[in-house]
Amino acid sequence: MYALQTEACFDSAHFLTDYYGKCENLHGHRWRIVATIEQEELQTEGTMRDMVLDFGVFKRSVRALADSLDHTFLVEEGSLKPATIAALEAEGFSLTILPFRTTAENLARYVAEQLVSQGLPVSEVECDETPNNRAIYRP
Repeated sequence: MYALQTEACFDSAHFLTDYYGKCENLHGHRWRIVATIEQEELQTEGTMRDMVLDFGVFKRSVRALADSLDHTFLVEEGSLKPATIAALEAEGFSLTILPFRTTAENLARYVAEQLVSQGLPVSEVECDETPNNRAIYRP
């Protein structure tokens, strides 16, 4: 089995709905994503011969996804009143509305699913919420 890993970071704000503790309040993180792809065999032809995948291709995909989440407010769909969303947007804030609670576990799954949809052989995605705490998703 051959594996490649790459990582990217992004900064974003979020809060957890239906949570009773500090994280129910708006706060931010420097999220770190570590994506792993695996294949049984190396490619046999073309410019990617003897590679799982060109690192450039892999890292561009992961970084583009991280960039799309960078410096935005991650909002669970339905967690804020429409008037609140409208007011934030009117003030020029960048919002990313997601169909899930914005936990590290769900963000790891979201990143994995996005990469799989691009045809990447994802075996694992880590999502670090802090330097000491991470969630891992294996599709």
